[in-house]
Amino acid sequence: MENLFLWGFYVMTFYAFLPGLISRTFGFRVFKRGRTEREIALTFDDGPDPQYTPQLLDLLARFDAKATFFVVGSHAEQHPELLRRMEAEGHIIGIHNYVHKSNWVMRPRTVKRQIERTNDIIEQATGKRAIYYRPPWGIVNVFDYSNLGYLHIILWSALFGDWRKRLGAERLKKRMMKKLRPGEVLLLHDCGRTLGADQDAPRNMLIALESYLEEAKARGFQFVGIDRMIKLTDVQRSRHRSIVKRFAISLWLMWEQAFHAVFRLKKVGESEIPAFHYRVTKYTGEPVTFANGKGVNKGDDIAEIHFDNKLLSSIAATSKSPLATGLRLIREVENALPALANQLAEDAAAQSIKAVYGVTMIHRGADRLGFEVFQLPEGWFKRSTQVYLRLLMKVLTNTKQYKAGRIKAAKTEMVTPRMLFMPLERVQAYATVSMGKLHEEAGRLSEAVERSIVSAADDAASLGT
Repeated sequence: MENLFLWGFYVMTFYAFLPGLISRTFGFRVFKRGRTEREIALTFDDGPDPQYTPQLLDLLARFDAKATFFVVGSHAEQHPELLRRMEAEGHIIGIHNYVHKSNWVMRPRTVKRQIERTNDIIEQATGKRAIYYRPPWGIVNVFDYSNLGYLHIILWSALFGDWRKRLGAERLKKRMMKKLRPGEVLLLHDCGRTLGADQDAPRNMLIALESYLEEAKARGFQFVGIDRMIKLTDVQRSRHRSIVKRFAISLWLMWEQAFHAVFRLKKVGESEIPAFHYRVTKYTGEPVTFANGKGVNKGDDIAEIHFDNKLLSSIAATSKSPLATGLRLIREVENALPALANQLAEDAAAQSIKAVYGVTMIHRGADRLGFEVFQLPEGWFKRSTQVYLRLLMKVLTNTKQYKAGRIKAAKTEMVTPRMLFMPLERVQAYATVSMGKLHEEAGRLSEAVERSIVSAADDAASLGT
């Protein structure tokens, strides 16, 4: 019996208690508070109620306030006209299960059925499916994170116990006034017909809410749906991230300057922000054989190239999309190769090199320019290089999260660094091409390159994951 009790305790801890604690405390995979300048989100649970919800809608209309209603499916099923009115008046409708029962005491499949049934009712009434979900009592189980991936789970930043009639309108108003500030997500109830609630409690809520709305209007606050609150919060977070990111880029570029000085990298060309830097060094990796039968071995001289990170950051900052970033990167490489080849031909230290060498994550399309692409040998160097390059791209570029529908294997391949080698003969061929001829042939070369550009841009887009 004791073992059975312990097993039950363990199961409930990992199935229900820990997920609920993490979501409520740390906001994991949920939205619970906004970051805005003067907007507040009102949310109402447990309705619709035929007596109190119409009064609430009238009150909101008087103050031009928008709200979010998390409806119980069994209640909504009886009053579809109230759902239609919510929709017509610009409010957001979310899901609060079909019956007001905790997810802790239901199997994952049952929770999913409750949500789908409620969403069907909402769609039948309004023609739209809900994308926001609030579990009863804000309690989630561990499977909700995966089963409800298409829904936004919404919790709250303030609740007041307004489901109890004995709280009274005056005490409720005082509690609410303490939360009269931007970004708050208030939880109130427009129905008292659920377990533990008092049927007439919404009357006090309406009295207190009217005073709250009056004071908020006097102070210049606005009441928005949860969709608007999330969008505004994303904008604010993006601004904050941009400041942090600019600081991180500055630190990174300072570190890069120190790296260039310590390892004596040479600038390619006369531009203030060159495409490449290089150094002549000894190859320390495994032997590599090129398509022409030649290759490099450990100890051979090579020209190790490094793309200029200041240029990369500048391109990413001014490009409208990952595709545009990828295109410009390829063009910069294409235009810089003749200058690199000419400079290597004149550099006394580079006369014995066997190849040009670099390591990058954006490797698709490089073969069109004459590079040969090789996998890095397994080991600490590959792992550390991958961590470094992913961090580099995260800091320096505007990359977005990799889209969920892509093939996992392709994603893994994209974010794996590759070695690029250009045999000496191909490097020398670039040195014999005049810039005029290069531009004449640029159309033909670009046409070939652009067949790989989409893949290269996908590489760049995926590196922020």
